[in-house]
Amino acid sequence: MEKWPLGVFASIDAGLGVKLEVARELGVPTLHLHAPTAQNRTEQAAQDFLQKLDGYGMRVTAVFGGFEGESYADIPTVVKTVGLTPEDTRASRLAEMKEISDFARHLGVPVVALHLGFISEDRESASYKSVVETTQDLCDYCANNNQSLHLETGQETAEGLLHFLGDVARDNLFVNFDPANMILYGTAEPIPALEQVGKFVRSVHCKDGRWSQNPGKDWGEEVSLGEGDVDFAAFLTTLKKIGYTGPLTIEREIPQEPERQRAEIGSAVSLLERLKREIG
Repeated sequence: MEKWPLGVFASIDAGLGVKLEVARELGVPTLHLHAPTAQNRTEQAAQDFLQKLDGYGMRVTAVFGGFEGESYADIPTVVKTVGLTPEDTRASRLAEMKEISDFARHLGVPVVALHLGFISEDRESASYKSVVETTQDLCDYCANNNQSLHLETGQETAEGLLHFLGDVARDNLFVNFDPANMILYGTAEPIPALEQVGKFVRSVHCKDGRWSQNPGKDWGEEVSLGEGDVDFAAFLTTLKKIGYTGPLTIEREIPQEPERQRAEIGSAVSLLERLKREIG
């Protein structure tokens, strides 16, 4: 596989990310796929989708879990609703992630990923230990499907993430590094954070954002690639330094309007292709 193939975040039925037809027109060869709803997670649905991707010359490199009831309206809402950390939905969402792992196996995809949510900073708390046990359970299930589990960054510091990875202690647990999330959540400067967790990074999102005036309390602003506070030349240089050669997956939530997506995602593709030539 070529070094740093480009990718986009897309979905089957949720209307998230880049439309497949736009990705095909732009010549993007890889996808991070948002897991579809339960009725579309069958083995037959997987085969049908694979046939479509074969015709497009594309392949899925990771399947991302997402849950009903999640909201990214603001940071307090993320704390209450996102991932496996909210206690009232943890058991049902763990069961759903196992179903998503099975769907990824039907697709032949060796990576399952998600936003775990805000993890308690108190490593001795019952809440923290429960999330560790839940993550261990999910890692073990993924291992039985010959998969790794990737946690997307942003809702914790690099130090906190390293502690958590060590406490879970599973050799199939890795990191999906999103530099913009570190800015949007106000948790860390992304390039030093990437260096800190580098040995665990097995996938990345290429997304851009601007710091809020109150980092960690108010959202930053997501913007088009190259227009925010992420230094993508430094990002790719650091990826090269840590030995990362996998896909550069563009994640951008903009309306499902083909013309706008062609323009904005096309610009992102051009920027990353140029940086690949200069740095790779």
